[in-house]
Amino acid sequence: MAKPNTVQKVEEIVKPFADELGLEIWDITFKKEGNEWYLRIFIDKADGVNIDDCVDLTHAVSKPLDDADPISQNYMLEISSPGVERELKRDEHFEKYIGSPVMVRTIRPIDGVRDFNGKLTAYEHKKISLELQDGSTMTFDKKDTNYVKLDDFDINDFV
Repeated sequence: MAKPNTVQKVEEIVKPFADELGLEIWDITFKKEGNEWYLRIFIDKADGVNIDDCVDLTHAVSKPLDDADPISQNYMLEISSPGVERELKRDEHFEKYIGSPVMVRTIRPIDGVRDFNGKLTAYEHKKISLELQDGSTMTFDKKDTNYVKLDDFDINDFV
């Protein structure tokens, strides 16, 4: 597993380059898959990320990351968009997408159910509130969720 502050160190190095290119750092992960370690930097911007954005940031940060050497082992660097069904992790992600359709997967079932789809209505003090399609509301502690992702169901079902 990564040192607790590896991702923070990487973000400190990468963020100024992303800012200069007009990109937002959405998330950074560092994990082992099989025999390989992967440093994944997910980027976003208002009008969407394209391949040139990924290439530009890769070129901009490769040498600074090598020079700073925040990661002792060999790794593969991947820079990409968080995707349409992006995972909401940071407080600012939840705040940005209030009113959007999301899917919440809980760690433990609630009345036998782990997946909940609804409109994100609030995010306060690490509590996620959803309006479900039947008009009921549910609130989840973020720590009790496996993940929260943007969902593609029809938001007009709530109109």
